[in-house]
Amino acid sequence: MVKTVTGEEHRLNSVEDRLSHSGLKCQVGLVIGKISTNLDKGFVFDLIPTPVNDAGESATWIVESRDESKKRGGGGGKKVDSTVSVLEVDKEWVAEHARQVSRMLVGGMKVVGIYIWVNENLFKNSTLVLCQTVKGVADAAPIRDIGWDERLLIHISLSPRRWTCRNCSLSSNMTSSSLRPCDFKMGRVLSTLQKFKCIYNFDIRFPIFRENISSSGNFAGILRDVISSHAEELKGVKPLIDGNLVNVDEPCAFDGLHEVEFLTPFMQHTPFQAYNEDEVVGILVFSGSICSFAYSNSKEPISQALADIKGDIISSLHSRLDIICDEADGQLESVADDGESGNENSTQTPTPLLQLQLLRKWCSLSFPRRVFVPWLGDTYICDYIQPSETLEVLNEHCVELMSMEAPTDASTILEPEAESTSSLTLSPNSFWEKAMPLSSESGSSSLKNSNVDKSSAAGKHIQKSSNISIVLALLVLILSVLASVFLFASRT
Repeated sequence: MVKTVTGEEHRLNSVEDRLSHSGLKCQVGLVIGKISTNLDKGFVFDLIPTPVNDAGESATWIVESRDESKKRGGGGGKKVDSTVSVLEVDKEWVAEHARQVSRMLVGGMKVVGIYIWVNENLFKNSTLVLCQTVKGVADAAPIRDIGWDERLLIHISLSPRRWTCRNCSLSSNMTSSSLRPCDFKMGRVLSTLQKFKCIYNFDIRFPIFRENISSSGNFAGILRDVISSHAEELKGVKPLIDGNLVNVDEPCAFDGLHEVEFLTPFMQHTPFQAYNEDEVVGILVFSGSICSFAYSNSKEPISQALADIKGDIISSLHSRLDIICDEADGQLESVADDGESGNENSTQTPTPLLQLQLLRKWCSLSFPRRVFVPWLGDTYICDYIQPSETLEVLNEHCVELMSMEAPTDASTILEPEAESTSSLTLSPNSFWEKAMPLSSESGSSSLKNSNVDKSSAAGKHIQKSSNISIVLALLVLILSVLASVFLFASRT
């Protein structure tokens, strides 16, 4: 349980001024911050209002309803009509806002709850709907790496003007008792953050089994299993901070940007060699480069920053996969609208939804690249750019989702993944020619692909090298036996 929450004084005062001059009687939004289980504290970086929905309607509003009650007197009961104000919240829209904002946050930054701007009496009468909103936000933007089963609910009261913070338990049976008060204060938060950066390169080869044993047989479903499996492997890598081995149980003693490298154990994916052609019909090659940033409180140990970077790497992979899956779903809806939903040809099926067990050709899938936009202080948030998109798409996301000014100077936007043509590439490099013979036509067409040629040439080179090694070993053994026999004969 988080006992103390500290908010960035400059940002929260700015939020309070904005709300007090807005003329709004209520507003709901997201709390962006960091939860430190090591320090048992929470840190709030900013409050982001939930934008209006597609119909131009606010995410929260006040509804006045009549409350008819009987007033008892000496001459019997008398009906008295009174008006009761009720706070309504579009919980689904707030949760969708949280889902999209969580994609733009980097390591050490999370959607840690919601805030509400409303008067004191209305807040007391609306605790249940607010708890349900918090639960929806937690489901849409989960925090898996710290095992924290609570979220923050910050109340900014109109009159009297004051801030309060409560822990909201994410239990299945949510009631008003799910809220528990915690200490809230304002201070310096952003200026005390330690900054870490990591360029993570990976090359994962995952077998495509003849019989589907994953959660889904399509491209996206199998890749989710690959990412989840790699998340477990990433926990065992050895870190270097600024090129040195350090004590990860201690806080970082130096300011500035710290470069992090992960040393992956050699031959980490050797269990793949245990499969044979009767079990596997293809190989999924998952390779690329990821840039990750993480921000840690100066009192937190380095191990927490490393955990934030690892979590950011996996979250970034999931976010990119979600983006291309959302695009694929949109393509299917477009086909359905055109009356062509009954056609199941692979040419009309988006790549993320293809069934890999049924695929008989080499294919690749490029992931969106990650770019970084300056946010508060020296911190960055991120966004994802599709291969066909430009940096112009950042403006809409920054203004609508993060309630910030669009970046006007393109030189301030970091593009560390822009050097490669596609930051992440997925390609089932098939050996179906061996496992499941193809026609000469398909075989010749597959040879036209340079990647397949390189993979085939590399395989022949490895096989040739292996044969030479075996021959040399046999020659050495024979020579050793002959030398032993000669020495024995000469002594005799």
